[in-house]
Amino acid sequence: MTNTVPTPDRIMRLINGYWATGVLAAASTHRVFTHLQQGAGTAAELAQAAEISERGAQTLLDGLVSIGLVELGEGGYRNTAEAATYLVEDTPVSLARFARLKLTHMGALADLAEVVRVGGPVASPVVEVANNPHWEEIVRAIAAQSVPGAGIAAQVLGLADAGPISILDVGGGSGIYSGIWLQANAQAHATQLDWAPINAIAHRLLAERGVADRFTSIDGDFHTTDFGTDRHDVAVYSHIAHQESPEANIEVFTRLRQAIKPGGALVVCDYIVDDDRSGPAFPLIFASEMLLKSKHGSTWRQADYRDWLIKAGFEEISFHRAPPATLAIAR
Repeated sequence: MTNTVPTPDRIMRLINGYWATGVLAAASTHRVFTHLQQGAGTAAELAQAAEISERGAQTLLDGLVSIGLVELGEGGYRNTAEAATYLVEDTPVSLARFARLKLTHMGALADLAEVVRVGGPVASPVVEVANNPHWEEIVRAIAAQSVPGAGIAAQVLGLADAGPISILDVGGGSGIYSGIWLQANAQAHATQLDWAPINAIAHRLLAERGVADRFTSIDGDFHTTDFGTDRHDVAVYSHIAHQESPEANIEVFTRLRQAIKPGGALVVCDYIVDDDRSGPAFPLIFASEMLLKSKHGSTWRQADYRDWLIKAGFEEISFHRAPPATLAIAR
């Protein structure tokens, strides 16, 4: 037997991982993936299409090859399948806007070591307030992450053929669930509960989808607003549970159970980790963001969601992968 000494390559890539965020954000800012998809295959062609320097174009291409988002073939540079699917602009699942947003969050990571020591934020968490001036960008940037989950939930629940159903979207943000489901079912009506500035964004985006006439909103905080009793066929609680405590999630799930009509369903979408905490990879690392930015949040296990939903009065819970998230559907 021989002892193989590992190289430091992977460690070096991780230590310098912030460069991947920077290169990806810069490439998204200049629509590099879109230009490559449209046929710009050399640094010179990319520089002309993106109106950037040729030196800068070559540097971005080198960096994107390094992180596996661009490949070099006989015809020049081209997007990998992942980049072509998720980083070209103006598609329903494009994460390009999200890539640009994350570049602005990098500075906060300097506090992470101290946050780990004390067990929570060392600065006041200001994201979860209604008048955050960044909501316009944040809401639009994260919408694409919910597209897979909304589609899978629609299939599992048979929403397209469900007739004149009522949908409640709690903390709906961009209204992406309502938009997709209302397009699938011309008889459905959706109500979104969120802060007023965010509801205004959702109304604009659903008008672009042509379904605003079947979409209404309630301005308020879901922690204190009454959901009603037996009012809705389907309720949605998407990408909220990770910022809440177990007790808060049980309380909200209980009120949602009361708001759902008999035979209805609750759709929870979030970064849910496996019971043994072995994966998926993104939810595991996302827990660090919750430690950094929230007082009680984390990425919770499937077992946690099952326990909370049963305590809230649901009887049947199923889980469905919807990368980068997981759906919990409760009846």
